[in-house]
Amino acid sequence: MIAEAGLAALWIAAALAALQLALAALGVARRDPDVVAGVRPVAVVQALVVALAMALLIALFVRSDMSVLLVAQNSHSAKPLLYKVAGAWGNHEGSMLLWVTVLGLAGGAVAVLERRLEQSTLVATLGAQAAIALGFYAFLLFSSNPFARLVTAPADGNGLNPLLQDPGLAFHPPTLYIGYVGISIAFSFAVGAMVTRDVGPAFARAMRPWVLGAWIFLTLGITAGSYWAYYELGWGGWWFWDPVENASLMPWLAATALLHSVTVLATRDGLRAWTVMLAVVAFSMSMIGTFLVRSGILTSVHAFAVDPARGSFILALLAIYIGGAMALFAARVGTITQGRTFEFVSREGALVANNLLLSVILGVVLIGTLYPIVAAGAFGVQLSVGPPFFNKAAGPVALALVAIMAAGPLMRWRRDDGGAVLNRMLMPFSLTMAVLVALIIFASSAGVLPIAGLALAAGLAAASVAPLWKRNLRRTPLFTYGMVLAHLGIAVSLAGMASESAFTKETLVAARIGQPQRVGPYSVTLEGIVPVLGPNWSALQARLSVRRGAGAPFVLRPQSRFFSSPPTVTSESAIATVADGQLYTVLGQQDGEGRWQLRLWWKPFVTLIWAGGALIALGGMLSLAGRVRRDGRAAMREAYS
Repeated sequence: MIAEAGLAALWIAAALAALQLALAALGVARRDPDVVAGVRPVAVVQALVVALAMALLIALFVRSDMSVLLVAQNSHSAKPLLYKVAGAWGNHEGSMLLWVTVLGLAGGAVAVLERRLEQSTLVATLGAQAAIALGFYAFLLFSSNPFARLVTAPADGNGLNPLLQDPGLAFHPPTLYIGYVGISIAFSFAVGAMVTRDVGPAFARAMRPWVLGAWIFLTLGITAGSYWAYYELGWGGWWFWDPVENASLMPWLAATALLHSVTVLATRDGLRAWTVMLAVVAFSMSMIGTFLVRSGILTSVHAFAVDPARGSFILALLAIYIGGAMALFAARVGTITQGRTFEFVSREGALVANNLLLSVILGVVLIGTLYPIVAAGAFGVQLSVGPPFFNKAAGPVALALVAIMAAGPLMRWRRDDGGAVLNRMLMPFSLTMAVLVALIIFASSAGVLPIAGLALAAGLAAASVAPLWKRNLRRTPLFTYGMVLAHLGIAVSLAGMASESAFTKETLVAARIGQPQRVGPYSVTLEGIVPVLGPNWSALQARLSVRRGAGAPFVLRPQSRFFSSPPTVTSESAIATVADGQLYTVLGQQDGEGRWQLRLWWKPFVTLIWAGGALIALGGMLSLAGRVRRDGRAAMREAYS
């Protein structure tokens, strides 16, 4: 009865979403206080009911109920408990149920927590959120039912894709979905403000924490996904410009631009129309990402659906939501006043330049991702757009973005003097030039973009901490520390990316037992191959003796694993992390002469990529905590005044 209860909960949640939308529409149109008062409770109950549906689906996976089609297709009784739980969203239907669950919970949180918006704007916002949820409920109920039963239950299930049998599955999709749904909240705020013509600083201050929260989770999700792919796939890379990777990067780029824009609107009453447009664009990118991953148009470990009808359904939702929002924006843009103006040389001007460059990078990624799909569908031409295109097209723009990012926090609001800005930039600029000259002299073979990236990373690191100079650090607001850490994280990640690109060493050999190999500063010797057994896999495991110079030897054990359900061979890398980088090892197949394929990489400072991502997210958390604390104090002062 668990599956039937889950399906019933899904239907009830859909009915509540329809009721929420109807009440919101009536409340905005008639301004009836009784109708308006009913919107918040309905949103909260909808959140609880859809969360119940998700919990029941997880219970079905934990119980290994093979009478449920989704469980039989994507689980196995021998799987460890962690992968039974995470496997509930490691498939198309379950991932979409998780998507709408987070959407419902976010709408319920807005209903409970938001007190700063005008009542009519809040009601319109909850109505927009209900409209989004209703479309995805319809998608689940009519196209992707996660609770469908089988007439005859199999003895056991097909199992989960072995590449997804990793703790990353428990962390990566939920964090990304929270980020996507946070963007949907920002979109709903924008729609609500346009409906009631309430685009202004109060609307921006209410929306900013949700944008910031979404941005934090997107950052965490992308960072975790990058490292998961890095160690799991055995290809030695941290970013492949895969269309599904791009599907998560595009909303992050748009959300980053939106975050800066909404800050200007909240604090300086500028960029009103730009903020609303970016909210629509950011949600458009999350919808496009959902379409790419869930439509079956791509073949990927991330892409679960293979039914074109599902893709058409999602495409129709995208057209309705984004087309409707664009039409509303066109109808209301004349009523959105300009707000306060500012000079080009100012912090607002730097933020606008940042947003424009982020938009250019977003356009490059969007075109590079969609063009092969359009060419194949419209003209029957098979094209591949790979890393060379993205690196050459987006790389120089990203470096220009870093340069402006370094200058922006050192500028004053409204208006600044160019000479004074150059004086404040003297130390970051000097450090950039010093690192640049040193790299040209001692590492000229590294390449133009990596050298420029390392030099700019050094300058950005210095500029990031400059806002703390000569300040009372104990009285500095948390959100200032958050800005410093986030920008410093960008510098750290950029240094890691540039170092990995410039200095990585790779060795691909057919090794015999006892034969030493060289990669970077390491000597690696294959000492033997032994069979090992896991919970639901068997493997051949290499024993590699590793020594760096005159240091003590240590052992790495990469594996070639075999999964029987479904039958799959995977490479499990073994990685040694040290202060200045990582030694990355992968075991391949045995050849006819008894030699074993080994792939060895030495990646100097590659860990800075993910350390920087963690710093960026931590900076966002500090900013969010600082903003929430300041708003809470302001609310208390207002209550007691």
